[in-house]
Amino acid sequence: MTLKIYGTAASRAARPLWVAEELGLAYEHIPLPYLGGATRTPAFLAINPNGRIPALDDEGVIVWESMACALYLADRFKPAGVPSLAAENHAEQAEILRWSFWVVSECEKDALAILMHRELMPAERRKPQLAEEAERRLLAPLRVLEQHLQTRDWLAGTRFTVADICVASVLAWAQAATGLMAQCPGVDAWLRRCLDRPAFQTVRLMVKSA
Repeated sequence: MTLKIYGTAASRAARPLWVAEELGLAYEHIPLPYLGGATRTPAFLAINPNGRIPALDDEGVIVWESMACALYLADRFKPAGVPSLAAENHAEQAEILRWSFWVVSECEKDALAILMHRELMPAERRKPQLAEEAERRLLAPLRVLEQHLQTRDWLAGTRFTVADICVASVLAWAQAATGLMAQCPGVDAWLRRCLDRPAFQTVRLMVKSA
């Protein structure tokens, strides 16, 4: 077993873990938490000098940044008998790249604010106003995605790809914003299709069992 994925599933490491599960890869999961100094040890800093998760080690090829890890795995591994998550042509590659970068620049900050102030933080520390402001900002990019999904089921080409993983892994954080999702029913339906996949459910179980 030569592929190692570092980072607890309750973090952005869920992205490469989801890819690995979709592809049925054999890998070693090292569930380092992002708190408590686990990512600041000399051993881990030798892998990612930024001291952040996720990171992966593929026979000495080191990758960090969650989207880079996901994109790398999809391009690197194409097991026989398993549907590829990678691009089959330049047009699909363009879609995969643009949506993966789009969700980080246009959606991730506000989706995280919704997650924190609607679900994760202790009730006494939540600030509903910050969640509401994030929802208002997130509506504009979600409408862009809504338009894209009017004529297709998936983001790139006609099949589920790593683009869907990258974008769904971020927008899953905003599921608690039911009013926001109701305004983008195409996005909501697409997101549910992604998150209902067995591979994602496996990663979700990793979170619950951690």
